[in-house]
Amino acid sequence: MKKSSIIVLTVVAVIALLAVIYRAVNNAPSASLTANEQVVQVLTDGGCASCHSMAPDLPFYAHFPVIKGMINKHVQEGYATFDILPFMRTMKDESVPNEVDLNKVEQCIIDGSMPMKEYYLVHWGSSITPEKRDRMLAAIKSIRARYFHNPLAAPEFVNEPVRPLPDSIAYHPQKAALGKLLYHDTRLSADGTVSCATCHGLNTAGVDNKRYSEGIKGQLGGVNAPTVYNACFNFAQFWDGRAETLAEQAGGPPLNPVEMGCQSFDEIVARLSEDKAFVKDFIKVYPEGLSQATITDAISEFEKTLVTPNSAFDRYLKGEKSAMTDEQIAGYNLFKQYSCATCHAGASMGGLSYELMGQRANYFEDRELTQKSGLTDGDNGRWAQTKVERDRYRFKTPTLRNVALTYPYYHDGSVETLNQAITMMAKYQVGQELSPEEAQKIEAFLNALTGEYEGKTLTNSNMNK
Repeated sequence: MKKSSIIVLTVVAVIALLAVIYRAVNNAPSASLTANEQVVQVLTDGGCASCHSMAPDLPFYAHFPVIKGMINKHVQEGYATFDILPFMRTMKDESVPNEVDLNKVEQCIIDGSMPMKEYYLVHWGSSITPEKRDRMLAAIKSIRARYFHNPLAAPEFVNEPVRPLPDSIAYHPQKAALGKLLYHDTRLSADGTVSCATCHGLNTAGVDNKRYSEGIKGQLGGVNAPTVYNACFNFAQFWDGRAETLAEQAGGPPLNPVEMGCQSFDEIVARLSEDKAFVKDFIKVYPEGLSQATITDAISEFEKTLVTPNSAFDRYLKGEKSAMTDEQIAGYNLFKQYSCATCHAGASMGGLSYELMGQRANYFEDRELTQKSGLTDGDNGRWAQTKVERDRYRFKTPTLRNVALTYPYYHDGSVETLNQAITMMAKYQVGQELSPEEAQKIEAFLNALTGEYEGKTLTNSNMNK
């Protein structure tokens, strides 16, 4: 046999052997496994925790020259973007996963971005075959239906990463009525000049449209005031998540020396106690009387009423196809295509996770160059509470509901227009340069997120000035 023929046959044999090995190590999970078990198997076989965890078990060659730098970079970026271990634990013990985590895994499967080619060229069992893809998407659909039931959506939209807002959530009417009075009461501030509504006006989309809000004595806060509308859907309150509940959040500003400046709730109680008519009404609902606990509870009950349903997008998801324009529908598709819906998820389209500001480019370095604005305490984000270095520059994702009315944008209030916020988010969070046409379509979609409050489309009186 000729030497060339031997070489050809050898190559063919090697390719065939590699194909056999590839199929052997890259099987899709068995259909007999539960949805959770299938997800766990694919993520485990894929070695996802090798990059998306704090202390991955790296192979021996990860310490080789040249390769070491590349692997360390991938691990650092992977962990910063997504710590997969909490999600894996929920899959294994069949507890409720974080909705954003579920969306992130799904999006990677849809767009084929993970695992990276550099990884699966060495780890053959990690690549996502068509069969694996189908099994994973079906499993995630099943998990979403189990934990994030979506009864308001039309059948074709029940598996979307976002859901229509409900018309309302449960609250105590009498307590909410008292909370509304307290929300607008300047007696909660030391000098009687600032109320909750000062920075979170109901007629200005739940914000004040200032970069930094003004507290007593003209002092400015360190971060942009987020909207109070739909705050009841947040998994935590404040940009850094320092309050777990609405009531806990309501207790913060009155005691903040920059915002409302009170030394304690005792002085607030003393001022309110002078209003005999108010106290009489208050005790009818709270027999235990005025205190920090009852005051903040009442305010939290009122904030539960600040739901803004029935936006054009809500109606579209419920099956009213004409509720959104073709441009807005195209914008929604781009919104999902560019992974925006992974973090801006759920009914409120945000408020469900902490995300790093600047996953694909350094936002703070660029801000320093363009705005001559150095780092502030407000830029530390979640780190301020945890002191865990991974949490530095990580913020609770804001809701996008009514976002067309809640300018300026970002935690630092540095971006004036929605279009600019969109293009910058694509750059810093997704690593994409949007075309003007794409940005316009996404902006049109975001305008469809303006909902109703008390039966009327939400407006912002500042926009008419």
